[in-house]
Amino acid sequence: MDDSNPNEARITPRLVDQLYTEAMILADEARSYFDDAGRDERQTLEPFARVGFACESLKVTTRIMHIVAWLLTQRAVETGELTTIQGQRPERRLGNANDSDEKVVAMLPEAAQVMIRQSIDLYERVRRLDEGQIVSEPAASPARALMGRLERDFYNKG
Repeated sequence: MDDSNPNEARITPRLVDQLYTEAMILADEARSYFDDAGRDERQTLEPFARVGFACESLKVTTRIMHIVAWLLTQRAVETGELTTIQGQRPERRLGNANDSDEKVVAMLPEAAQVMIRQSIDLYERVRRLDEGQIVSEPAASPARALMGRLERDFYNKG
């Protein structure tokens, strides 16, 4: 029986490059939209929707930043700059992005809704890859931890 992690095999350099390209294109489109056309559309919204628009634009940006950081970590692991273990440390995992409020999103211009949904879709795909790496981490052995403490105590007293 093959004990390899099937999720790990899916994270190839080619996949990372494709996702990185997709994230960078989405980042450019989001910046362009929220800075230009979105600004004009935002002015036509009711005050509550305007605030929601601003919040959702920040959520899109945050999702993309988390995605890009995670993908750069995967590249660093691939090139040997980080070990696999270092790449899976909690601070190098995919950052938490706040969920969008569907009621708020529904009040926004269609172009904003598309941008928000694209960022959610990309984030969810990357999240599944990130979560797939958790499976490959061996469970800590309580017996080994106890043995390690006993060895340290024994050698530190001598």
